[in-house]
Amino acid sequence: MAMKKPYYSLFHLLQPLILISILILILCFAQESLSLNNNTNLEFRQPAVVSSLRLARIQKHLDNINKPPLFTIQSPDGDVIDCVHKTKQPAFDHPLLKFHKIQRVPPEMPKGMMRMAAAAAETDDSSTNSSRGMRQTWHEKGRRCPKGTVPVRRSTVHDVLRSKSLYDFGKKKSRYSPAAAAAARRPDAPDVVSGNGHEHAIAYTTASGEVYGAKATINVWDPSIEVVNEFSLSQIWVLSGSFDGSDLNSIEAGWQVSPELYGDSRPRLFTYWTSDAYQATGCYNLLCSGFIQTNSRIAIGAAISPVSSTGGSQYDVTILIWKDPKLGNWWMGFGDSTLVGYWPTELFTHLADRATMVEWGGEIVNSRANGEHTSTQMGSGHFAEDGFSKASYFRNLEIVDSDNSLSSARDISTLAENTNCYNIKNSYNNEWGTHFYYGGPGKSPQCT
Repeated sequence: MAMKKPYYSLFHLLQPLILISILILILCFAQESLSLNNNTNLEFRQPAVVSSLRLARIQKHLDNINKPPLFTIQSPDGDVIDCVHKTKQPAFDHPLLKFHKIQRVPPEMPKGMMRMAAAAAETDDSSTNSSRGMRQTWHEKGRRCPKGTVPVRRSTVHDVLRSKSLYDFGKKKSRYSPAAAAAARRPDAPDVVSGNGHEHAIAYTTASGEVYGAKATINVWDPSIEVVNEFSLSQIWVLSGSFDGSDLNSIEAGWQVSPELYGDSRPRLFTYWTSDAYQATGCYNLLCSGFIQTNSRIAIGAAISPVSSTGGSQYDVTILIWKDPKLGNWWMGFGDSTLVGYWPTELFTHLADRATMVEWGGEIVNSRANGEHTSTQMGSGHFAEDGFSKASYFRNLEIVDSDNSLSSARDISTLAENTNCYNIKNSYNNEWGTHFYYGGPGKSPQCT
Protein backbone atom coordinates (compact mmCIF):
# COMPACT_ATOMS: atom_id res chain seq x y z
CA MET A 1 0.00 0.00 0.00
CA ALA A 2 1.45 3.32 -1.08
CA MET A 3 2.22 5.83 1.65
CA LYS A 4 0.53 9.22 1.33
CA LYS A 5 2.84 12.19 1.22
CA PRO A 6 2.25 14.51 4.18
CA TYR A 7 0.43 17.78 3.38
CA TYR A 8 2.23 20.97 4.32
CA SER A 9 0.37 24.24 4.29
CA LEU A 10 2.11 27.50 3.54
CA PHE A 11 1.83 28.36 7.23
CA HIS A 12 3.62 25.16 8.27
CA LEU A 13 6.39 25.86 5.82
CA LEU A 14 6.84 29.46 6.98
CA GLN A 15 6.35 28.91 10.72
CA PRO A 16 10.06 28.29 11.49
CA LEU A 17 11.01 31.46 9.59
CA ILE A 18 8.42 33.48 11.51
CA LEU A 19 9.73 32.21 14.85
CA ILE A 20 13.33 32.90 13.85
CA SER A 21 12.40 36.44 12.79
CA ILE A 22 10.79 37.15 16.15
CA LEU A 23 13.83 35.79 17.99
CA ILE A 24 16.14 37.97 15.90
CA LEU A 25 14.07 41.07 16.72
CA ILE A 26 14.19 40.26 20.44
CA LEU A 27 17.96 39.69 20.33
CA CYS A 28 18.47 42.92 18.40
CA PHE A 29 16.63 44.92 21.02
CA ALA A 30 18.48 43.13 23.80
CA GLN A 31 21.87 43.96 22.30
CA GLU A 32 21.31 47.36 20.77
CA SER A 33 22.37 50.51 22.56
CA LEU A 34 21.01 53.74 21.17
CA SER A 35 23.59 56.52 21.30
CA LEU A 36 22.26 60.03 21.83
CA ASN A 37 25.48 61.96 21.55
CA ASN A 38 24.69 64.90 19.29
CA ASN A 39 26.42 67.54 21.46
CA THR A 40 25.89 65.35 24.55
CA ASN A 41 27.15 62.09 26.02
CA LEU A 42 23.68 60.71 26.61
CA GLU A 43 23.18 57.03 26.06
CA PHE A 44 19.93 55.15 26.13
CA ARG A 45 19.97 51.39 26.57
CA GLN A 46 17.10 49.34 25.19
CA PRO A 47 15.34 46.92 27.56
CA ALA A 48 17.14 43.61 28.04
CA VAL A 49 14.13 41.72 26.70
CA VAL A 50 11.30 43.02 24.53
CA SER A 51 8.51 40.50 24.25
CA SER A 52 6.99 39.67 20.89
CA LEU A 53 3.59 40.69 22.31
CA ARG A 54 4.88 44.14 23.24
CA LEU A 55 6.53 44.53 19.84
CA ALA A 56 3.26 43.58 18.18
CA ARG A 57 1.36 46.21 20.20
CA ILE A 58 3.93 48.86 19.37
CA GLN A 59 3.84 47.99 15.69
CA LYS A 60 0.04 48.17 15.64
CA HIS A 61 0.20 51.66 17.13
CA LEU A 62 2.87 52.74 14.64
CA ASP A 63 0.77 51.42 11.78
CA ASN A 64 -2.01 53.75 12.95
CA ILE A 65 0.09 56.93 13.12
CA ASN A 66 2.54 56.26 10.26
CA LYS A 67 0.21 56.72 7.31
CA PRO A 68 1.09 55.20 3.91
CA PRO A 69 3.29 57.75 2.10
CA LEU A 70 3.13 58.79 -1.53
CA PHE A 71 6.80 59.77 -1.33
CA THR A 72 9.56 59.34 1.27
CA ILE A 73 12.59 61.52 2.02
CA GLN A 74 15.64 60.36 4.00
CA SER A 75 16.97 63.27 6.05
CA PRO A 76 20.75 63.62 6.66
CA ASP A 77 20.10 63.56 10.41
CA GLY A 78 18.50 60.09 10.25
CA ASP A 79 14.85 61.16 10.19
CA VAL A 80 12.52 59.64 7.63
CA ILE A 81 9.97 62.14 6.32
CA ASP A 82 6.86 60.60 4.78
CA CYS A 83 4.90 62.71 2.30
CA VAL A 84 1.31 61.74 3.15
CA HIS A 85 -1.74 62.84 1.19
CA LYS A 86 -3.27 65.68 3.20
CA THR A 87 -6.64 63.91 3.50
CA LYS A 88 -4.94 60.81 4.94
CA GLN A 89 -2.96 62.52 7.73
CA PRO A 90 -3.36 61.31 11.36
CA ALA A 91 -5.70 64.17 12.36
CA PHE A 92 -8.72 62.60 10.74
CA ASP A 93 -8.62 59.53 12.99
CA HIS A 94 -10.02 61.71 15.79
CA PRO A 95 -13.69 60.87 16.44
CA LEU A 96 -14.57 64.58 16.69
CA LEU A 97 -13.09 65.18 13.23
CA LYS A 98 -14.83 62.34 11.44
CA PHE A 99 -16.79 64.75 9.25
CA HIS A 100 -14.33 67.65 9.34
CA LYS A 101 -13.32 69.16 6.02
CA ILE A 102 -9.89 70.78 5.65
CA GLN A 103 -10.26 74.54 5.85
CA ARG A 104 -9.57 75.83 2.35
CA VAL A 105 -10.67 79.42 2.95
CA PRO A 106 -7.58 81.35 4.10
CA PRO A 107 -7.79 82.39 7.75
CA GLU A 108 -8.21 86.07 8.43
CA MET A 109 -4.76 87.29 9.42
CA PRO A 110 -4.45 89.46 12.53
CA LYS A 111 -4.38 93.17 11.79
CA GLY A 112 -1.02 94.78 12.37
CA MET A 113 1.17 92.30 10.55
CA MET A 114 2.09 91.60 6.95
CA ARG A 115 -0.27 89.11 5.37
CA MET A 116 1.42 85.75 5.09
CA ALA A 117 2.28 84.82 1.52
CA ALA A 118 1.05 81.31 2.21
CA ALA A 119 -2.47 82.54 2.91
CA ALA A 120 -3.79 81.67 -0.52
CA ALA A 121 -6.50 79.32 -1.72
CA GLU A 122 -3.99 76.48 -1.47
CA THR A 123 -2.21 77.17 1.80
CA ASP A 124 0.77 74.95 0.98
CA ASP A 125 1.66 76.51 -2.38
CA SER A 126 4.03 79.39 -1.77
CA SER A 127 5.57 79.00 1.67
CA THR A 128 9.03 79.48 3.03
CA ASN A 129 10.72 77.35 5.67
CA SER A 130 12.97 79.98 7.15
CA SER A 131 12.80 82.62 9.83
CA ARG A 132 15.91 84.82 9.76
CA GLY A 133 17.90 82.14 7.95
CA MET A 134 16.43 79.12 9.75
CA ARG A 135 15.90 75.90 7.81
CA GLN A 136 14.90 72.30 8.47
CA THR A 137 17.55 69.62 8.14
CA TRP A 138 15.52 67.37 5.84
CA HIS A 139 15.63 70.12 3.18
CA GLU A 140 19.43 70.03 2.86
CA LYS A 141 19.47 67.93 -0.31
CA GLY A 142 16.83 70.13 -1.91
CA ARG A 143 14.02 67.59 -1.67
CA ARG A 144 10.45 68.59 -0.84
CA CYS A 145 7.10 66.90 -0.48
CA PRO A 146 4.88 67.31 -3.55
CA LYS A 147 1.82 69.53 -3.63
CA GLY A 148 -1.23 67.94 -2.01
CA THR A 149 0.83 66.09 0.61
CA VAL A 150 2.08 66.97 4.09
CA PRO A 151 5.46 65.94 5.57
CA VAL A 152 5.16 63.62 8.58
CA ARG A 153 8.20 62.53 10.58
CA ARG A 154 8.05 58.74 10.75
CA SER A 155 7.96 57.20 14.23
CA THR A 156 9.91 54.02 14.95
CA VAL A 157 9.90 51.16 17.44
CA HIS A 158 12.98 52.72 19.04
CA ASP A 159 11.09 55.99 19.58
CA VAL A 160 8.37 54.17 21.50
CA LEU A 161 10.81 52.08 23.55
CA ARG A 162 12.50 55.23 24.84
CA SER A 163 9.17 56.29 26.33
CA LYS A 164 7.99 55.08 29.72
CA SER A 165 5.18 53.14 28.05
CA LEU A 166 3.20 52.99 24.84
CA TYR A 167 0.48 55.07 26.53
CA ASP A 168 3.00 57.78 27.48
CA PHE A 169 4.59 57.96 24.01
CA GLY A 170 4.27 61.47 22.58
CA LYS A 171 2.62 62.94 25.68
CA LYS A 172 3.68 65.47 28.26
CA LYS A 173 3.32 64.72 31.91
CA SER A 174 1.06 67.08 33.78
CA ARG A 175 2.89 70.29 34.58
CA TYR A 176 1.44 70.50 38.05
CA SER A 177 0.06 68.69 41.06
CA PRO A 178 -3.51 69.96 41.63
CA ALA A 179 -3.12 69.91 45.42
CA ALA A 180 0.16 71.78 45.28
CA ALA A 181 -1.26 74.25 42.80
CA ALA A 182 -4.26 75.03 44.97
CA ALA A 183 -2.06 75.56 48.01
CA ALA A 184 0.89 77.41 46.52
CA ARG A 185 -0.16 79.28 43.38
CA ARG A 186 -0.91 82.98 43.54
CA PRO A 187 -4.43 83.77 42.26
CA ASP A 188 -3.08 85.52 39.13
CA ALA A 189 -0.12 83.22 38.51
CA PRO A 190 0.02 80.80 35.61
CA ASP A 191 0.05 77.04 35.66
CA VAL A 192 3.63 76.42 36.74
CA VAL A 193 3.50 74.94 40.24
CA SER A 194 4.75 71.45 39.61
CA GLY A 195 4.87 68.18 41.44
CA ASN A 196 6.50 66.47 38.46
CA GLY A 197 9.87 68.20 38.31
CA HIS A 198 8.95 70.79 35.67
CA GLU A 199 10.71 74.15 36.13
CA HIS A 200 10.08 77.36 34.21
CA ALA A 201 11.24 80.87 33.46
CA ILE A 202 8.26 82.55 31.82
CA ALA A 203 6.42 85.76 31.14
CA TYR A 204 2.62 85.72 31.23
CA THR A 205 -0.31 88.03 30.65
CA THR A 206 -1.90 89.56 33.72
CA ALA A 207 -4.62 91.79 32.27
CA SER A 208 -8.09 90.33 32.51
CA GLY A 209 -9.96 90.08 29.25
CA GLU A 210 -10.33 88.03 26.13
CA VAL A 211 -7.29 86.72 24.27
CA TYR A 212 -7.45 85.30 20.76
CA GLY A 213 -3.82 84.55 20.06
CA ALA A 214 -0.15 85.29 20.67
CA LYS A 215 3.06 85.86 18.77
CA ALA A 216 6.79 86.01 19.55
CA THR A 217 10.20 85.59 17.99
CA ILE A 218 12.24 82.96 19.85
CA ASN A 219 16.05 82.65 19.94
CA VAL A 220 17.16 79.10 19.00
CA TRP A 221 19.90 77.22 20.89
CA ASP A 222 20.84 73.59 21.56
CA PRO A 223 20.87 73.27 25.38
CA SER A 224 22.56 70.23 26.87
CA ILE A 225 20.40 67.58 28.54
CA GLU A 226 21.69 65.56 31.47
CA VAL A 227 19.32 62.59 31.46
CA VAL A 228 17.50 60.99 28.52
CA ASN A 229 14.02 61.45 30.00
CA GLU A 230 14.52 65.18 30.57
CA PHE A 231 13.90 67.95 28.03
CA SER A 232 14.45 71.64 27.50
CA LEU A 233 12.02 73.75 25.49
CA SER A 234 11.15 77.32 24.61
CA GLN A 235 7.57 77.96 23.56
CA ILE A 236 4.30 79.87 23.57
CA TRP A 237 1.32 78.59 25.59
CA VAL A 238 -2.22 79.73 24.76
CA LEU A 239 -4.41 78.71 27.68
CA SER A 240 -7.96 78.60 28.99
CA GLY A 241 -9.67 76.71 31.78
CA SER A 242 -8.78 75.87 35.34
CA PHE A 243 -5.12 75.67 36.36
CA ASP A 244 -5.85 73.49 39.38
CA GLY A 245 -8.47 71.21 37.83
CA SER A 246 -8.76 68.75 34.99
CA ASP A 247 -10.24 70.97 32.30
CA LEU A 248 -7.24 73.10 31.28
CA ASN A 249 -7.07 73.68 27.51
CA SER A 250 -3.65 74.44 26.07
CA ILE A 251 -2.21 75.07 22.59
CA GLU A 252 1.59 75.18 22.43
CA ALA A 253 4.35 75.66 19.87
CA GLY A 254 8.07 76.38 19.89
CA TRP A 255 11.35 74.48 19.79
CA GLN A 256 12.56 71.73 22.08
CA VAL A 257 15.45 69.37 22.74
CA SER A 258 14.08 65.99 23.88
CA PRO A 259 16.32 62.91 23.59
CA GLU A 260 13.51 60.65 24.79
CA LEU A 261 11.07 61.80 22.13
CA TYR A 262 13.41 62.17 19.17
CA GLY A 263 16.50 60.07 19.93
CA ASP A 264 18.96 62.96 19.68
CA SER A 265 19.70 66.38 21.13
CA ARG A 266 18.93 68.60 18.16
CA PRO A 267 16.48 71.50 18.57
CA ARG A 268 13.22 70.69 16.82
CA LEU A 269 10.07 72.57 15.89
CA PHE A 270 7.17 71.17 17.91
CA THR A 271 3.50 71.61 18.73
CA TYR A 272 1.33 70.31 21.56
CA TRP A 273 -2.31 70.45 22.58
CA THR A 274 -4.53 69.20 25.39
CA SER A 275 -8.14 69.78 26.41
CA ASP A 276 -7.96 68.06 29.83
CA ALA A 277 -4.81 69.29 31.57
CA TYR A 278 -2.45 66.77 29.90
CA GLN A 279 -4.38 63.76 31.15
CA ALA A 280 -5.82 61.78 28.23
CA THR A 281 -6.16 64.17 25.30
CA GLY A 282 -3.57 65.63 22.98
CA CYS A 283 0.05 64.96 22.11
CA TYR A 284 3.20 66.31 20.56
CA ASN A 285 3.27 67.08 16.87
CA LEU A 286 1.33 64.55 14.76
CA LEU A 287 1.76 61.64 17.18
CA CYS A 288 -2.00 61.45 17.67
CA SER A 289 -5.04 62.72 15.84
CA GLY A 290 -5.95 66.39 16.22
CA PHE A 291 -3.69 68.97 14.55
CA ILE A 292 -4.42 69.38 10.82
CA GLN A 293 -1.38 70.26 8.73
CA THR A 294 -1.84 72.25 5.53
CA ASN A 295 1.78 73.01 4.64
CA SER A 296 3.92 70.73 2.45
CA ARG A 297 7.33 72.18 3.40
CA ILE A 298 7.38 72.33 7.20
CA ALA A 299 7.73 69.03 9.07
CA ILE A 300 6.57 69.33 12.67
CA GLY A 301 9.05 67.47 14.89
CA ALA A 302 11.92 67.90 12.41
CA ALA A 303 15.24 69.50 13.37
CA ILE A 304 15.86 73.19 12.71
CA SER A 305 19.22 74.80 12.00
CA PRO A 306 21.49 76.66 12.30
CA VAL A 307 21.55 77.34 16.03
CA SER A 308 22.89 80.35 17.88
CA SER A 309 26.39 80.40 19.34
CA THR A 310 27.78 82.22 22.37
CA GLY A 311 29.22 85.52 21.21
CA GLY A 312 28.44 84.62 17.59
CA SER A 313 25.54 84.63 15.15
CA GLN A 314 22.03 84.58 16.60
CA TYR A 315 19.13 82.74 14.98
CA ASP A 316 15.48 82.89 15.89
CA VAL A 317 12.06 81.69 14.76
CA THR A 318 8.79 83.60 14.76
CA ILE A 319 5.66 81.75 15.87
CA LEU A 320 2.08 82.98 15.75
CA ILE A 321 -0.95 81.17 17.17
CA TRP A 322 -4.35 82.78 16.67
CA LYS A 323 -8.04 82.02 16.37
CA ASP A 324 -9.52 82.56 12.91
CA PRO A 325 -12.51 84.87 13.54
CA LYS A 326 -14.37 83.43 10.56
CA LEU A 327 -14.34 79.68 11.28
CA GLY A 328 -12.96 79.53 14.83
CA ASN A 329 -10.00 77.22 14.21
CA TRP A 330 -6.68 77.97 15.94
CA TRP A 331 -3.97 78.49 13.29
CA MET A 332 -0.19 78.30 13.58
CA GLY A 333 2.13 80.55 11.61
CA PHE A 334 5.90 80.01 11.32
CA GLY A 335 8.30 82.73 10.21
CA ASP A 336 6.90 85.74 8.39
CA SER A 337 5.10 83.98 5.57
CA THR A 338 4.16 80.41 6.38
CA LEU A 339 0.90 78.85 7.54
CA VAL A 340 1.64 75.43 9.05
CA GLY A 341 -1.86 74.20 9.89
CA TYR A 342 -4.50 74.44 12.59
CA TRP A 343 -6.12 72.92 15.65
CA PRO A 344 -9.85 72.52 14.87
CA THR A 345 -12.14 74.24 17.34
CA GLU A 346 -13.95 70.91 17.86
CA LEU A 347 -10.98 69.64 19.92
CA PHE A 348 -11.54 72.08 22.77
CA THR A 349 -13.97 73.14 25.45
CA HIS A 350 -12.80 76.51 26.81
CA LEU A 351 -10.60 77.34 23.81
CA ALA A 352 -13.58 76.77 21.55
CA ASP A 353 -14.48 80.29 22.69
CA ARG A 354 -11.27 82.16 23.56
CA ALA A 355 -8.10 82.06 25.64
CA THR A 356 -7.70 83.66 29.06
CA MET A 357 -3.91 83.63 29.42
CA VAL A 358 -0.75 83.49 27.34
CA GLU A 359 2.67 82.34 28.52
CA TRP A 360 6.03 82.72 26.80
CA GLY A 361 9.28 81.18 27.99
CA GLY A 362 11.36 78.15 28.87
CA GLU A 363 10.62 74.86 30.59
CA ILE A 364 12.85 71.97 31.64
CA VAL A 365 12.36 68.67 33.46
CA ASN A 366 14.42 68.16 36.61
CA SER A 367 14.37 64.44 37.40
CA ARG A 368 17.00 64.68 40.19
CA ALA A 369 18.47 61.44 38.86
CA ASN A 370 21.43 61.53 41.26
CA GLY A 371 19.63 63.18 44.14
CA GLU A 372 20.81 66.60 42.94
CA HIS A 373 19.33 69.24 40.67
CA THR A 374 19.77 68.45 37.00
CA SER A 375 22.44 70.17 34.89
CA THR A 376 19.99 70.29 31.97
CA GLN A 377 20.24 73.79 30.52
CA MET A 378 17.37 76.16 29.76
CA GLY A 379 17.71 78.40 26.71
CA SER A 380 21.42 78.89 26.03
CA GLY A 381 22.52 77.76 29.48
CA HIS A 382 23.28 81.37 30.47
CA PHE A 383 21.40 83.46 32.99
CA ALA A 384 19.28 86.37 31.79
CA GLU A 385 21.69 89.06 32.97
CA ASP A 386 24.36 87.87 30.49
CA GLY A 387 22.34 89.55 27.74
CA PHE A 388 22.49 89.41 23.95
CA SER A 389 24.56 86.67 22.24
CA LYS A 390 24.93 84.84 25.53
CA ALA A 391 21.48 84.54 27.12
CA SER A 392 18.51 83.30 25.10
CA TYR A 393 15.68 85.73 24.35
CA PHE A 394 12.04 86.11 23.34
CA ARG A 395 11.35 89.36 21.49
CA ASN A 396 8.34 91.22 20.11
CA LEU A 397 5.80 89.58 22.41
CA GLU A 398 2.32 90.32 21.07
CA ILE A 399 -1.26 89.26 21.72
CA VAL A 400 -4.31 89.07 19.44
CA ASP A 401 -7.43 90.79 20.80
CA SER A 402 -11.15 90.34 20.14
CA ASP A 403 -10.88 92.62 17.09
CA ASN A 404 -8.27 90.24 15.59
CA SER A 405 -5.59 92.90 16.04
CA LEU A 406 -2.00 92.34 17.16
CA SER A 407 -0.61 94.61 19.85
CA SER A 408 2.45 94.58 22.06
CA ALA A 409 2.00 92.55 25.25
CA ARG A 410 2.51 95.35 27.78
CA ASP A 411 0.78 93.95 30.87
CA ILE A 412 2.98 90.96 31.67
CA SER A 413 4.55 89.47 34.78
CA THR A 414 7.47 87.07 35.03
CA LEU A 415 7.98 83.96 37.09
CA ALA A 416 10.80 81.50 37.76
CA GLU A 417 10.48 78.91 40.51
CA ASN A 418 14.20 78.75 41.36
CA THR A 419 16.24 81.77 40.27
CA ASN A 420 19.46 80.09 41.42
CA CYS A 421 18.97 77.63 38.56
CA TYR A 422 17.08 79.57 35.86
CA ASN A 423 15.89 83.17 35.76
CA ILE A 424 14.18 85.77 33.56
CA LYS A 425 14.42 89.56 33.06
CA ASN A 426 11.98 91.49 30.86
CA SER A 427 12.22 94.92 29.22
CA TYR A 428 10.79 97.08 26.42
CA ASN A 429 12.26 99.09 23.55
CA ASN A 430 11.07 100.32 20.17
CA GLU A 431 12.87 97.68 18.12
CA TRP A 432 12.16 94.54 20.16
CA GLY A 433 8.96 95.74 21.83
CA THR A 434 8.21 93.69 24.92
CA HIS A 435 11.02 91.17 25.28
CA PHE A 436 12.98 89.19 27.85
CA TYR A 437 16.15 87.21 28.40
CA TYR A 438 15.84 83.93 30.28
CA GLY A 439 17.52 80.61 31.09
CA GLY A 440 20.33 79.17 33.12
CA PRO A 441 22.75 76.27 33.57
CA GLY A 442 20.85 74.23 36.12
CA LYS A 443 23.07 72.49 38.69
CA SER A 444 25.75 74.69 40.28
CA PRO A 445 27.00 75.48 43.80
CA GLN A 446 23.96 77.74 44.14
CA CYS A 447 21.55 75.31 42.43
CA THR A 448 21.51 71.94 44.18
